[in-house]
Amino acid sequence: MREHPFALDSAIALAVLVSMVAGSYADPHRPNGTLFGDRAPDLPSVLLMAVGAAALLVRRRAPLVALGCTGAVTGLEFAGGDPAAPVAMGAVVALFTVAARTDRPTTWRVGLATMAVLTGTAMICGPDPWYAQENLAVFAWTGMAAAAGDAVRSRRAFVDAIRERAERAERTREEEARRRVAEERLRIARDLHDVVAHLIALVNVQAGVAAHVMDRRPDQAKEALAHVRTASRSALDELRTTVGLLRQSGDPEAPTEPAPGLALLDELLAGFRHAGLPVQLARPDEGPLPSAVDLAAYRIIQEALTNVRKHAGPGVRAEVSVLRFGGSVEVTVLDDGGRASARTDAVDDEPGTDTGTGGGHGLLGMRERVTALGGELTSGPRYGGGFRVQAILPLSAPPADPAPPTPRRAGADRAVPGGTVPGPGEAV
Repeated sequence: MREHPFALDSAIALAVLVSMVAGSYADPHRPNGTLFGDRAPDLPSVLLMAVGAAALLVRRRAPLVALGCTGAVTGLEFAGGDPAAPVAMGAVVALFTVAARTDRPTTWRVGLATMAVLTGTAMICGPDPWYAQENLAVFAWTGMAAAAGDAVRSRRAFVDAIRERAERAERTREEEARRRVAEERLRIARDLHDVVAHLIALVNVQAGVAAHVMDRRPDQAKEALAHVRTASRSALDELRTTVGLLRQSGDPEAPTEPAPGLALLDELLAGFRHAGLPVQLARPDEGPLPSAVDLAAYRIIQEALTNVRKHAGPGVRAEVSVLRFGGSVEVTVLDDGGRASARTDAVDDEPGTDTGTGGGHGLLGMRERVTALGGELTSGPRYGGGFRVQAILPLSAPPADPAPPTPRRAGADRAVPGGTVPGPGEAV
């Protein structure tokens, strides 16, 4: 019926016409035992019934037009028919359609006008007295048609609202799922970058040392290769732990080793010292940090020292400090630049920057970690040479949905000519 509404309207119009004709010719009292009495209408009444039924064919496209046509036919029949044929059935159906397909104020106005006009015409111009049951029936049927149409319209609106709410909830659920997948991908990519950038850099340095001293000092070459083996094993272990997060429910159980933190900081610095990077540590014993802050601090130190080893000149020295101030912890990594420094990590977080060795995502990853915790990261060259990375991490929980980090140009953290942001204890 929804695919062929005109066929349905044609069937309804035909049923209304048959009902009006049957109601006009049939006499319930049947005097003298006959089926039909003296109620048979004349030819004009039959034509009016046909016109009223035909007007119902356009009730969906133009409900007010159909109601006006059927109402006019009904008024003419009440005024001239004797006895009056039940042409009001067409007006009742048309009024129901108007109430079902328009709003409630329109239903009230049109319904009251139709009831008043048709009932008044039947009382004033009809052949029966004004108090006859037929006149009151016109009033009752038109009122019920308007009420039934309004109820149908309200029901349809309620069902449509429920369907729309369900569709909106489904879209919201899908969008939330996509957002969480994107956030998880970003977090995993950041962890993988931290692991690979740090450990592979150490492997590269130690392999270069081994190749350099292989002929003259085999014992030192063996020691460097042992460090290569240790670093590569650590890289594999951390990669296996990170990729284990992507396993499905039916896969083997993922590793349960704790995430790295400042408790492993001495081992981390020892690895850099073995790779030829002298590192000094300033860290008062002030108790454990929250797990998220602990992991972020460890990764920031790891990435900053990796950048020092990759980008600073020969003979570079680094300093690491982890200090707690009230409700936050300050992580600072400094280096003196070494000799003939060609630092490029200051532009690592600008995609597409040509530094001669290729851009990276080190500073960008550190900034994302710090911003996710509600902290602040600053980085840039130091006065007199070298580089400085400082992160301030709050110890309290960050907001539920932190705002995404604001993109920054590469020079935003660098000093302008003639001055820079000094590190802790440095003089300008």
